[in-house]
Amino acid sequence: MYDIIVIGAGTAGLTAGIYGSRAGKSVLILEQKTYGGQIINTPDIENYPGLAHVSGFQFAQGLYDQAIGLGVDYKSEGVVSVTDGDIKVVKTSEAEYECKAVIIATGAKNRPLGLEKEQEMVGAGVSYCATCDGAFFRNKDVAVIGGGNTALEDAAFLSNYCNKVYLIHRRDQFRGDEKDVALLREKENVEFVLDSVPESILGDDMVSGIRVKNVKTDAVTDISVKGIFIAIGQMPDNNAFSNIVKLDDQGYIIADESCETGTKGIYAAGDCRTKTVRQLTTAAADGAVAALAAAKI
Repeated sequence: MYDIIVIGAGTAGLTAGIYGSRAGKSVLILEQKTYGGQIINTPDIENYPGLAHVSGFQFAQGLYDQAIGLGVDYKSEGVVSVTDGDIKVVKTSEAEYECKAVIIATGAKNRPLGLEKEQEMVGAGVSYCATCDGAFFRNKDVAVIGGGNTALEDAAFLSNYCNKVYLIHRRDQFRGDEKDVALLREKENVEFVLDSVPESILGDDMVSGIRVKNVKTDAVTDISVKGIFIAIGQMPDNNAFSNIVKLDDQGYIIADESCETGTKGIYAAGDCRTKTVRQLTTAAADGAVAALAAAKI
């Protein structure tokens, strides 16, 4: 029996654990994958107040160490379901746990392109993590798909290893920071492929290229690459909680800045909830808000 169970060990979840424990409550964090969330794949964080430069791994490790040091219990188990009631029951693939309050902090996962062969080619040239897999494509030609900060960062990272980096974006302007765009424009081995969308992945057992279509001219071009790095945003994975909280049409948990879901004792923190800004700072803020509210149950 715990006071608070946190589902997810990203920035929001670990922060919730820290604040819950500091409030004198017993806290269990459940995480199916590695603690830290997607930020562990970021080589350099520059926008977290007070930390001018820190790697995503260092940042996540610091949060984890702080939470464990405060007495938070941590288990590597995936949550299957949550049953509501005065006492909540959180069922995992291995056990059942009871608690007074639940904080859902499952974050978001990489959004796929939805192309044929995409999933079967993961590990055979298709990747969603440039920092994880970039070194495998040293001196080879690769493509990055996307127009946000992640895509820009991935292209910059890969340009240090790869022979050529094609940055494919469906518009003629990027959503990411202009300073990152300017940096890429200066790199001789980075080529922008704008107003273009992926049509298909080429290759049988391994990626050999990508076919793109210009949205303005309808011209179709085959680009020879060995790697395709997909960075078109994230999507939530909240289906397991649809019986106890309301989801919007995109699958995000409906909750405002109070992190309250409308179900007593159930809170949503971080990228898994409806919100306008999804940053480390807002994830940490959500974790603190949710934990302090849960501590009053």
